[in-house]
Order: sequence, then C-alpha cells, then structure tokens
Amino acid sequence: MLWYQFSFGQTAADSLTIVNTKWETATVKKGIVRKHAEIGNLYSVPQNINIVEISRKAARVKFGIAVANPNIITSKLADSIHAIVAINGSYFNIKIGNSVCFLKIGNQLIDSSEMDVLKARANGAIIANKKKLQIVPWNIALEKSYRGNKGFVLSSGPIMLYNDSVCDFSQCSKSFITTKNPRSAIYITRDNKIGFIAIDGRFKGKAEGMNIIELSHFLKIIGAQAALNLDGGGSTTLWTNEAPENGVLNMPCDNKKYDHSGERKVANIIYVY
Repeated sequence: MLWYQFSFGQTAADSLTIVNTKWETATVKKGIVRKHAEIGNLYSVPQNINIVEISRKAARVKFGIAVANPNIITSKLADSIHAIVAINGSYFNIKIGNSVCFLKIGNQLIDSSEMDVLKARANGAIIANKKKLQIVPWNIALEKSYRGNKGFVLSSGPIMLYNDSVCDFSQCSKSFITTKNPRSAIYITRDNKIGFIAIDGRFKGKAEGMNIIELSHFLKIIGAQAALNLDGGGSTTLWTNEAPENGVLNMPCDNKKYDHSGERKVANIIYVY
C-alpha cells in the first residue's frame, strides 16, 4: 500500500480552531477521560464532537470486542457486558445483520471481508490482545494469511493515519471519502493513548459531520499518529458507563432527532473493560 503525506484543502483557520477548542472534560475512571466540544464553524459547518481517551500507563483496563446476534444497540450491549467505554464497530449488512468485514476472536473466525467493502474502504484493521492494541494496514492477502489466535482482529477503514502520516485514499470510494457524515473512529496518539471519537452529523445547523479527509486532519492536529475509521452514519455511537442518557455521549442520528436516543442496532462493538 502506498503511503504519503496528504495535501489538505483545510484552511489554517481550521487548524487554529482545533488547537484553540475548549473541551468540557470528565473523568470516567482513573486514566480514562471523556471530552466534549461544540464548535460553531469547523470545515465550514458546525460540529458536535465527543472523545474518550484511555491512558495506557494510568488506566488498568483491557480491550475487547462483543458480537451482537441478533443486532443490538451499542449502549444496551455495552451495559450487558459491564463495559466501561464502548464504540460501535465496523461495517455490517443491515438486512442480514452479519459483519461484512474480517472479524476473528481468538482462533474463531466470525466473519470474512466482502470484496466490495474491502476494495472500497476496509483497508485497515485493529489487532488487540488484552492491554495491547494496534492499528495496521489490511488487504486480502493479509486476511488470507493471518494466523493469529489470541485477542481479536477487526478490519474496517479507511485507515486514515499510519506512522504519523496521512494515508492515500485514492483507491477508496471517492464519494465515501468526500461526503460529510457522522463518523466513528479509533486512534492512537503520539503519547500512547487510545482514543475513541464520535463526530455527529446530518443535523443541519447543529452538527453536520466531517468527510474522511477532514477527520484525518482533525485527528492529526489533536495528536494522533495512527487512526482507523469505523462504521459511521446512523451507527455512530460513543458510550461510557457513568454518563447520563443511558451512557450515550453523542447524538446518534437514526431517529433524526438531535438527542441521545437515536442509536442504530449494530453487529459488534469495541469496548474497554
């Protein structure tokens, strides 16, 4: 896969806005902090952004993945397994319910990637084993040859940042890359924190979302050196066990109301425990 420093169309004002953003913060647990900001104008539209960051040095936690069969909303699944933090996982077939991205837990293969998804966007993966978590490039050859049998692997994408550089999106679906939408992502910072982020969207005048190029830029500015896009749109949900509104931090859009109740049923979630 070709990597290169992407030349952004974002303005210097966007970068300055991100740097100067005042975040509302709250401690979820020792070493885990949630942040929220409403930004009136970023990438030419209003944004509502929620982040949870986990310090690998301070937080005594592990990372896991939970599969929902049949599909279930993120908050309900996370609460049922006594998670501390959770975010929706990767792409799935809404009609059938199965993940359309590679998912392996331990030595059990749960799902394989569908080729159209693999070609259009799912060119990265999360590999996690208890406290360890990494974001890596992914393709069909790696999928066929993967023999790991500990922890879990979930493919998704596109991979946005890798080795502190923005990735090449030229092989991905152009409309997917350039359309503003609600977005979910996981990232690793230069100071070794793991971040979950939810960008709200589809609420004109309140929260209009980001495209992949904008999200990549945003994450790089806040200190990410690796980042992977997850399933966005109506699936976008970020949850913690100590927050009100059933723990949902963002404004999921599936009910078309600007509240915390519009979650979509999903196939899997990534969680902290």
